[in-house]
Amino acid sequence: MNTPQLNVNPEKLNAFLGRALNDMGAAFQTALIIIGERLGLYKAMAGAGPLTAAELAGRTHTDERYVHEWLCAQAASGYVTYDAASVRFNLPDEQALLLAVDTGPAYLPAAYQIIASTVMDEPQLRETFKTGFGFGWHQHCAALFEGTERFFRPSYASNLISSWIPALDGVEAKLKTGGKVADVGCGHGASTILMAQAFPKSTFVGYDYHAPSVERARAAAKSAGLDGRVTFEVAAAKEYPGKDFDLVAFFDCLHDMGDPVGASRHVRSSLKPNGTWMIVEPAAGDRIEDNLNPVGRVFYAASAMICTPASKSQEVGLALGAQAGESKLREVVTKGGFTRFRRATNTPFNLILEAKP
Repeated sequence: MNTPQLNVNPEKLNAFLGRALNDMGAAFQTALIIIGERLGLYKAMAGAGPLTAAELAGRTHTDERYVHEWLCAQAASGYVTYDAASVRFNLPDEQALLLAVDTGPAYLPAAYQIIASTVMDEPQLRETFKTGFGFGWHQHCAALFEGTERFFRPSYASNLISSWIPALDGVEAKLKTGGKVADVGCGHGASTILMAQAFPKSTFVGYDYHAPSVERARAAAKSAGLDGRVTFEVAAAKEYPGKDFDLVAFFDCLHDMGDPVGASRHVRSSLKPNGTWMIVEPAAGDRIEDNLNPVGRVFYAASAMICTPASKSQEVGLALGAQAGESKLREVVTKGGFTRFRRATNTPFNLILEAKP
């Protein structure tokens, strides 16, 4: 292969090299952050004040030399602070909230578990780039399923009951008095269980085509004391059983489907005449240039490695992608027979859309 003839600007070269080095360091942190979570290093540092490597190793029953290198890597990344005079490391409360509190507003180690899964699956995903074939959700390593549930659950816990459902027209009142709800693409059941706990007079059924996830969801419902009022079944979005639902919810999954228009038609047929479809999707503008930002950077990468291959592995393979934008989603929903569509609310990371027959 011939070397391309390039006209290189030294200042631009150095600026890009700096960004690339920063990304390289961030990529290396993936495994270290997972190790820090799994070994309890972050939790041991949270609220403990400055610690030496020996003190942290003693608290976590780990090896001091490895912990020292881990702490140095964390300090170089700005995840912990370092005081040279005392040779101690500290986890500030702001970092602790995101790294050590798995019930907080966002739990970053779970996101790195998702990232790690894409690295493990890279050889198979590389082939999809050459062949154009898909790679189904079920074909990924199990770290993806666990990481996805653990990453999204804090956001659902913070927003679903307090702001997303209240933003829907008349839905909260129905669920308080006793409604019928389907949670399609429920995964491990975090969203289904949260709704069931908040609305004890309503009944809930979660559907997912991935049988191992459904088994995990059933176990989670039983552990939460909801066994019986909350059920989970293996079913695809275009084929799930049940009729006359007051609410059908899709959490971060419509864009993963091969035939989202077909799914839309099926939702329409399963709703009561005055029922509601709640669609939670990644935040995105309608144009590529609207999404060239830190949030879009994460979502486009996830889309290339997870969402687009999942869609292309199914019938139709529309491949909306995780940055589809509201206009494309509106088109999908209205083609499925819905006449009313609006953005009910949003967060920096999500669009919460409402569709009615």
